[in-house]
Amino acid sequence: MKQLLRTTDPLLITRAADILAAEGIVSFPLDQHMSVLEGSIGILPRRLMVADRDLFMARAILRDHLIDHD
Repeated sequence: MKQLLRTTDPLLITRAADILAAEGIVSFPLDQHMSVLEGSIGILPRRLMVADRDLFMARAILRDHLIDHD
């Protein structure tokens, strides 16, 4: 698994995951429940992971949709 995106914006993670799913790329959100531990103030970044073999294509897809990735 490789990190594709890291952000504190939960809507960006959701949008990116939906775009990737529409293109047939499976993604896995990590750290999405960390806000419970931090007090729900949104300072800990969430990550979106993809399989190693999908990383290049996933980056290209996000770039085409004007989503800045790591």
